[in-house]
Amino acid sequence: MTEERAIKRCLTVCLAQSFRFSALREKLLETTRAQLFRNALIVDYKTGYAIVFAYGVMVCWNLNLDDRRSLQELLLDYAIKPDEEPQEDNFSYEVGCEQDRFQHDHIELQSADVKVLLALSHAMAQSIKLASYEGHAIDTIRATAHLPQSLARDGKIKLNRKAMAKIRGKLFLTKSDIILNYDLLDTPEFFWEHPEYQGIYSMAANYLEIQPRTDVLSKKLETIHELLEMLADEQKHQHSSTLEWIIIWLIAVEIVMSILDKVF
Repeated sequence: MTEERAIKRCLTVCLAQSFRFSALREKLLETTRAQLFRNALIVDYKTGYAIVFAYGVMVCWNLNLDDRRSLQELLLDYAIKPDEEPQEDNFSYEVGCEQDRFQHDHIELQSADVKVLLALSHAMAQSIKLASYEGHAIDTIRATAHLPQSLARDGKIKLNRKAMAKIRGKLFLTKSDIILNYDLLDTPEFFWEHPEYQGIYSMAANYLEIQPRTDVLSKKLETIHELLEMLADEQKHQHSSTLEWIIIWLIAVEIVMSILDKVF
């Protein structure tokens, strides 16, 4: 095997919800050999490249451990809501192949042109960000699974209004965080200017099943929405019941006072 066809490593890491990208951009452009492509920065190292996306993901192509750790520490200084346990995806790749191909977590490339790597990195970054959203949605659904069960078993949810409001808040935050960033799962704007690289992006996106997973995530968001509506209805019911009991007691007090007036 020639040096060009040597097996190399590609690592994708989701570090945070997002980066303070304007400040990070200035820092990297001043201190590294970096290029800017819309919401992505490409940092050129001696051994390979690191591609940093505004939405909290970096993709490292053939970086040594020291360079990767140094960059990761810098990125965390600009992170918004850093992940406690960053998710990682590992791939292998080789260059100088007869055709571009992606299978069994291994990538065969004809060329290691930086825009080819950027096109692939868009799909990889979307995939790991999607995995992060999937995890948040599943955790939220599991944490609130007892609510519909309680409603089915007892006919009501045994929570006070404050506790219910907190759960609604968590559900809404999960849903809004995903919805507000949902457009990053669309075809990146980079390909509007460079359509010649969209084929290799599509190859990676198909392998990583981005569209089917996005559809499944939509179903999970529908489940969260249904939970929100159920809790809202239950809160309205509890509020109405409280008002009804207040009215009943007021009427009872008025009746008692009327009887006392007649007796005395």
